[in-house]
Amino acid sequence: MMEKALLHLGRIARQLWFRVVLISLGSLLALLLAPLAKPLLPDNLSEDFGREAVLPVLTILASGMLAVTTFSLNVMVSAYRTAASMATPRVYRLLLEDTVTHRVLATFVGGFIYSLSGVILFRAGYYTVEGAFVVFGLTIIVVILIVGAILRWIDHLSSLGSMDHTLRLIETRARTSLRARMKKPCLGGLCARQDAKPEGAVDIPAAKSGFVRFAGLAQLNDLAAEAGTQITLARAPGEYVLRGQPVAWAGSGDSEFCKAASAAIDIGDVRSFDQDPSFGLSLLAETAQKALSPGINDPGTAIEVMGRLERLLWENTPADETSSPREAAYPNVNVPPVTARQLLHCAFPPIARSGSDAPSVMRWMEKSLDALGKHTNPDMAMAAKNMRQELKSGTWG
Repeated sequence: MMEKALLHLGRIARQLWFRVVLISLGSLLALLLAPLAKPLLPDNLSEDFGREAVLPVLTILASGMLAVTTFSLNVMVSAYRTAASMATPRVYRLLLEDTVTHRVLATFVGGFIYSLSGVILFRAGYYTVEGAFVVFGLTIIVVILIVGAILRWIDHLSSLGSMDHTLRLIETRARTSLRARMKKPCLGGLCARQDAKPEGAVDIPAAKSGFVRFAGLAQLNDLAAEAGTQITLARAPGEYVLRGQPVAWAGSGDSEFCKAASAAIDIGDVRSFDQDPSFGLSLLAETAQKALSPGINDPGTAIEVMGRLERLLWENTPADETSSPREAAYPNVNVPPVTARQLLHCAFPPIARSGSDAPSVMRWMEKSLDALGKHTNPDMAMAAKNMRQELKSGTWG
């Protein structure tokens, strides 16, 4: 349960509203605690830095930050929609996790709530002379943060929504997911063959229809250890399953055991990067397909995408666990490994189908597959050579 709770907490932390709420609560808490700083201040404070000095500044911030926040949100939504239309609609969810945008907007909203709350507390007579002096100091800090956020926002707007920014964002998330699989090719469990149902195994049905987004191997391992059995994933993260179909198999177990095991596997409407290294490759391939569509006809973007795919696969290919298996952290759970062939087929065949009439694209693809055919990982090298032959013959598996 802890593993799944941390997953959901991580997803919440990547959402815009989470940072906004944190900074807003922090600014409000600072205002409420300002009078408590009286014992730390000198006895003789000049009223030049009290109520009359800080209240006009708070009023200006309250009116200005509301306008800036509204304008910035409009710019963000417009830029994200443009990026999604140029690349692939599925990149929109990734763009919404942009940390720079989150920090900037959270600073703007936090500054608005801070200043508005300060004005209200001053009008209500909450602050003494010492409290007003503390608020003045806090306001100086908030102004500095807002100026820094504006400068960062101006710099970020120069690339926000552009194709370069979108591709860089997808590649970064894809690299993170691939490197996680390099460290744990089978997510820490034992490696199992794909769709290889153990003899006499009990089906663990999916609780809902959708994509497998996350498998809580720690919880599955504990359940299997208590029941004295083995659990094998029938659907790896990224695969689609219908409600009632087996999402996993167990050597034995009653209905309560199967229900608890099914609850440890998160299923949602959309794919996730958490345990799905092929998702980022698919997004890059979709972007190349969009660029090669008749309405856009931009082979240059498709070539750039293939360069990024080649770099990702060259630097981040999971090791072959069947030849040199590692010690499993979860020995009671069997997970199908991500193979080099699967990664390649997520990357290049979609582009080949859309770019068959673009000689420059196909030449670059041949060059990429030739380079990957010399990979130090024998699985990747063999898969690339086989795909190179499929490209020559015009057949894609």
